[in-house]
Amino acid sequence: MIARQILPEAKHALTQFRALCITGPRQSGKTTLSKLLAKNKPYVNFENPSVQYDAELNPQAFLKQYKGGAILDEVQRVPVIFRYLQGILDESRTRGQFILTGSNNFLLQEQVSQSLAGRAGYLSLLPLSYAELVNAKLDEPDVNNHILTGGYPEIWNEKLVADTWLKSYVQTYVQRDVRLIRNISNMALFTRFISLCAAHAGQILNRDELARQTGVDTKTVLAWLGLLENSYIIFLLQPWYNNLNKRIVKSPKLYFYDTGLLCHLLGIKSQTSLKKHRHYGFLFENWIISEVKKNRFNDGQPENLYYFRDNVGNEVDLITERNGDSFAIEIKASLAVKPAMLHGLNFWQKYQPTGHSVLLYAGKKNEIVNERLGIIPWTEVANL
Repeated sequence: MIARQILPEAKHALTQFRALCITGPRQSGKTTLSKLLAKNKPYVNFENPSVQYDAELNPQAFLKQYKGGAILDEVQRVPVIFRYLQGILDESRTRGQFILTGSNNFLLQEQVSQSLAGRAGYLSLLPLSYAELVNAKLDEPDVNNHILTGGYPEIWNEKLVADTWLKSYVQTYVQRDVRLIRNISNMALFTRFISLCAAHAGQILNRDELARQTGVDTKTVLAWLGLLENSYIIFLLQPWYNNLNKRIVKSPKLYFYDTGLLCHLLGIKSQTSLKKHRHYGFLFENWIISEVKKNRFNDGQPENLYYFRDNVGNEVDLITERNGDSFAIEIKASLAVKPAMLHGLNFWQKYQPTGHSVLLYAGKKNEIVNERLGIIPWTEVANL
């Protein structure tokens, strides 16, 4: 079993709250992590139809079986149970009584905010990060293998063929999870929409164009994007909003949480086809940004990730904050560094005199350009 970087943060949360909610995509390792955190507590899986039926039939009697606490897996499937869980948590101020997991962020967060506010902590567990694979000595020397495989734990633990596993993953997601969250009458159109999102990964989101290509209205696209976000298929990287330049691009960029899933949706099955793909630069960029996002979640840091672009072509792929200052990352899939690649970072540094910047590329060498600008290889993403 691969050690999860979020474990210390999760253990700390259990000492601070009466319940801990762990959300994240299906098969990201939530159940395994929960059982590791609460080895002596009973495990209840609400994806079991008989268990779900019993809980819905008489939630109060059902929860009385677990007065000492339990792991409640995929708890968003039985929303009524949250009201009764609130009463149990109010009877005892003991920390770490229950661990609640869910693969739908919206449904779980909605119930927690309504019934368990102040009683429950909240963590997101994403698929395996490159840093976790490095610590487990499972990392590959070629970044393309990481992009192609993605980070779902079962693929790495069992040494499975990623594309075969991910095909089943998509089928399960579309046929079961989507139907639970939203009543979609035309699943073929929704499946097409997911593939179109994959084709737009790493690019500025144009909702009207997605609607036109899918054959639905913009309102439907907005609803479906929300569905993909809340089930941890995609995330939207928002533009940097400050007074640096009033002519900044204000639309978000679309990325996938897992590049293995992204490659599967694009029909990329080998490293050869990956390297030749016309969107290879976007795929490399997507992998780096998703890795930075995982690292921040695992360390319990605020998400605060952005990109910058203005209407005259100045841009930086990723902006975050460190100790109150901006930290800019430009991402290039090239094996060699050319001076033109530093254009965006040089522009950024003129207006951020105390910030630091790095150019992260697909090569192997570290280089210091000046005291606030460095060049680092892709392997350093484990430390970002």
